[in-house]
Amino acid sequence: MKTIVVYYSRKGSNKYLAEKITTSLSCDIEKIRPHLNVFLFFLMNINLGIRPVKHKLTDYNKVILYGPVWMGKFILPLRSFLDKYKDNIHELIFVTCCGSPDAKKDEKFGHGIVFREIETIMGNKCTMCRAFPIDLVVPDDKKENPEAIMKTRLSDTNFNGVIKERFDQMIATLSEN
Repeated sequence: MKTIVVYYSRKGSNKYLAEKITTSLSCDIEKIRPHLNVFLFFLMNINLGIRPVKHKLTDYNKVILYGPVWMGKFILPLRSFLDKYKDNIHELIFVTCCGSPDAKKDEKFGHGIVFREIETIMGNKCTMCRAFPIDLVVPDDKKENPEAIMKTRLSDTNFNGVIKERFDQMIATLSEN
């Protein structure tokens, strides 16, 4: 079973997770590279597209797509990737490190909205969506502090407890399939 991890990360947490899963599953990895990586374009919903990926995606049984969810939005680099390559993907798993906690996943800015959008785009090719909310590594007294959530990045220092258990559980599930 051949797997590739494809990721987009602006601040580093999704890159951290993508590299962790690549090591855990001993698979290939590729970064999504927008033509222009300008945050303002993303916010204004101006899609300048992405550069072609280097790997031939049809050679892989699974594509694990990593990327952030910004304010409940399926961001343009990730959307461009699926628009461009969805016909080349046999099975998709979407994973995000995001700011929306599990309890608010289906609210206006939640990751659940993005999960449903990806499932609509990919149909039965999307076999799993997983979230790693950053609040899982934020101290309890800062979980309701948006600034603390926005400033926190995953690292070897804070990748423990519930978030690591969730990650290990995902790896076990992926290894079984």
